[in-house]
Amino acid sequence: MYNDNSKNIMSQLFNDKNQNVQTIYVAGGCFWGVELYFQQVLGILDTEVGYANGNTEITDYTTLSVTDHAETVKLIFDVNVVSLQEILFHFFKIIDPTSLNKQGGDMGRQYRTGIYYLEDKQVKIINSVITVMQKKYTLPIQVEVMPLVHFIQAEEYHQDYLKKNPTGYCHLSPLLATTSLHDESLFSIPRTEELRASLTDLQYKVTQESGTEPPFSSEYHLQNKKGIYVDCVTKKPLFSSQDKFISSCGWPSFSKPITTDALEYNPDTSHCLERIEVVSKFGNTHLGHVFNDGVKELGGLRYCINGASLEFIPIEKMEECGYGEYLPYLE
Repeated sequence: MYNDNSKNIMSQLFNDKNQNVQTIYVAGGCFWGVELYFQQVLGILDTEVGYANGNTEITDYTTLSVTDHAETVKLIFDVNVVSLQEILFHFFKIIDPTSLNKQGGDMGRQYRTGIYYLEDKQVKIINSVITVMQKKYTLPIQVEVMPLVHFIQAEEYHQDYLKKNPTGYCHLSPLLATTSLHDESLFSIPRTEELRASLTDLQYKVTQESGTEPPFSSEYHLQNKKGIYVDCVTKKPLFSSQDKFISSCGWPSFSKPITTDALEYNPDTSHCLERIEVVSKFGNTHLGHVFNDGVKELGGLRYCINGASLEFIPIEKMEECGYGEYLPYLE
């Protein structure tokens, strides 16, 4: 999912920072593959497989079809790294949401799809993602959304099953976690001559030559409008206004990217400094740097981004501009 530099740098960035822990439960067919997939998502702190929302307080692998429990994965995650919205989009990526009581080759009520929540505040986000996803299908989405009634831990041999048995059965491709979360067919990387024609001198210097705009010069520095910030080169979404905060540094600042796969990180020792450069993963556009002096309650990171590398899409124009799929990130 990430280059080696990014893997090492991200582990340093997110290792010791302040966490905002939440939990969500997802049922997506056989829980072996679902668990392994989410273990590869940045910001997932822990996983556990079990049986949820059946008719009894006790069940096991041999009787869950009788007790009407669903094979379910408990996801503990850090909201300051990965949003619930992103987790749900990952969930829809690995299921057929229009299939009733069947995923892959597995059939039965125990393989139904579901999202089970602990906090009422999560419902709005869940419904927002489902609304967006329903537009992609002609058949109705069959994912049940319910508060968690109970969760019974599965037997020990089911925990981390595919890590312990790499050649074991899985209805999900192990390569699925390496593919893009959102559709990238709408975005492209222009040729150099096109960039020269479409970008201002400052935009070109910043994005293509790793330049830096003067502090306090960007219209986005103090902006607090609702919308998303996209790469001015490729138009790929990079940040949400939900994660923007006003910083005294003089540049637009964000606590995290809109999705964990939006950026790449590189060591930067230019100007006799040790910094971490941030570039857009899709277009390799230079954006700025990330520091650990941000707002503690938001995770402690400060993505210090050149406004010249960004383009703002206000919420009221996102649908017409082709960004409707990203509306849930503004909840």
